[in-house]
Amino acid sequence: MKLLVFTTLFPHPGAPHHGVFVLERLRHWLAGSSSSSGSSPSSIVAPREAVVVAPVPWVPRLLARGRHAALWDVPIEERREGIRVFHPRYLLLPKMGMSLAPLTLARAGLKCARRLIQAGERFDLVDAHYLYPDGVAAARIAGSLSLPLVVTARGSDVTLLPRYSIPRRWLRWMLARASAAVVVAEALRRELAPLAPRELPIVTLRNGVDLERFRPLPRDAARARLKWPPTRRIVLSVGHLIERKGHHHLLAALPRLPADVDVKIVGDGEERARLERLAASLGVAARVEFCGRMAHEELHVAFSAADALALLSSREGWPNVLLESMACGTPVVATRVHGTPEVVRDLAVGRLVDSTEPPAVAAALEELLSHPRDRGRVRAYAEDHSWTRTVDGMEELFLRVVASRRGAVA
Repeated sequence: MKLLVFTTLFPHPGAPHHGVFVLERLRHWLAGSSSSSGSSPSSIVAPREAVVVAPVPWVPRLLARGRHAALWDVPIEERREGIRVFHPRYLLLPKMGMSLAPLTLARAGLKCARRLIQAGERFDLVDAHYLYPDGVAAARIAGSLSLPLVVTARGSDVTLLPRYSIPRRWLRWMLARASAAVVVAEALRRELAPLAPRELPIVTLRNGVDLERFRPLPRDAARARLKWPPTRRIVLSVGHLIERKGHHHLLAALPRLPADVDVKIVGDGEERARLERLAASLGVAARVEFCGRMAHEELHVAFSAADALALLSSREGWPNVLLESMACGTPVVATRVHGTPEVVRDLAVGRLVDSTEPPAVAAALEELLSHPRDRGRVRAYAEDHSWTRTVDGMEELFLRVVASRRGAVA
């Protein structure tokens, strides 16, 4: 089984955390399910191979400023976790990107894929992540190469983009040509179903958590590594500093929390200056630290050092950060949106809030901080969310899709 993975959601030197969940799923599928029984699909099909085509926007040198400047550091080809990754450039026009991106992406991706095939590569299936524009472009590529297509929906590609007429039409076109669709949460499956043909298989395969990478450390040792005060109670917030991630809701709630509670924010982005001004205007700047970016492999230190994690997003598909925190023994508070109720199903590991108003957020955090959860139990909950089931489900689906296509051709 050899996959042609197509997505713009993939880490690269200019954005090392970008789409890391796609890399993680692929990495675990390639490694196989270590705990699978002899009768599972993952144990009877070998070897597994994949090549990733992850286009990045082409930006003229003179306009490569801010977040676009890093795109000039992205190589055309690299290896990540031993996986060959290609980064062809595609044209992303201002104000027209939403409409034309499927076409420019498809052109760049197909040109790259054909070069690979001419060099001797052979693929069984196109595995595309994020439905629009990536999945639409992948449908054009798969059609041109006569390969079956499996698309994975991950969040706003189902909860937001179908509200716009052009993406909605493109999505219907793509889903009519796909062999199967994967969603990372049942909530997304319910929203995707009305757009898809009735006969299209839609399979829920939730993201897992890497239990080796995200493991508990002694809290005092973790705080010492980060130089965080040992006696303060710390609420952690992790994610891009964008409005949708809701960091501002946590800051707004902080004045209502006891004076010994601090907030640490890990991440960077366009909202940082506004968040800093908000903290100052609320009189809590001394209790807030903006930690900047942190390497993915170091996040377990921050999770272990915190007393709680807050994720107050307005939209989420399957928020990996919640499971990563719980795998380190740290309980969570999250907004009840889309896939989060499927992640946090037990009061022993965290709380869901129906409102991001300061009183509601503060009350949930105060309850969590005043009644600390058993960190061992929180870790045990996360252990039931390893990648094993997802890897086996992927293999079963891929085998079925490839067999069905070969049968149809025969």
